[in-house]
Amino acid sequence: MSALTVDPGPGRAHGWDDLVRLWEETDGPEGSKVEIIDGVVTVSPPPAKDHNDIADEIQRALYTVIPRDWGIYQTQGVSVPSRSGIYIPDLLVVPKTAMRDADRFVSADDAELVVEITSSSNARHDRVSKPAGYAQAGVPLYLLVDRWAPGGPTVTLYGEPKEDVYRVLHAGKFGDTIHLPDPFGLTIDTGVFPAG
Repeated sequence: MSALTVDPGPGRAHGWDDLVRLWEETDGPEGSKVEIIDGVVTVSPPPAKDHNDIADEIQRALYTVIPRDWGIYQTQGVSVPSRSGIYIPDLLVVPKTAMRDADRFVSADDAELVVEITSSSNARHDRVSKPAGYAQAGVPLYLLVDRWAPGGPTVTLYGEPKEDVYRVLHAGKFGDTIHLPDPFGLTIDTGVFPAG
């Protein structure tokens, strides 16, 4: 499977309002994910079952530690205007007040944690473009579950964003445990993740 991209063509740049309108008007096939990454509309196919199982495992663990006034969302658009982006992370942890104030997307700077799980069609975006956008927006923690890493499936926790770069807080392979620092204080056993 591969992603379909649509860009404005030579000499036709989009402003933020144009990108938002384009995103709102783009209808992808049912179950697909429509995002804007670095100013380009990207339509990705629905995730595979192993991808969804991993998201479920992480979400179940997060529900045991997050405050009642925070939510975990799987299909929520997140705006990153400084990077010409509207991302739809696999999991987004954000205070519910930010969701109530949002229209179609929430501001990335409201997020407490973003989780991306790579698919074969989007691995580069999840490894490069999105972390730069999330870091620039000040998202405190970014968890990348990379099922398609060249040396085998890996899990990387990023934190301490500065400009458009994160510090790696933990990097390991499937089977390792990974600890999310406060405000989560949660250890996740990646040994339960399907390796695919």
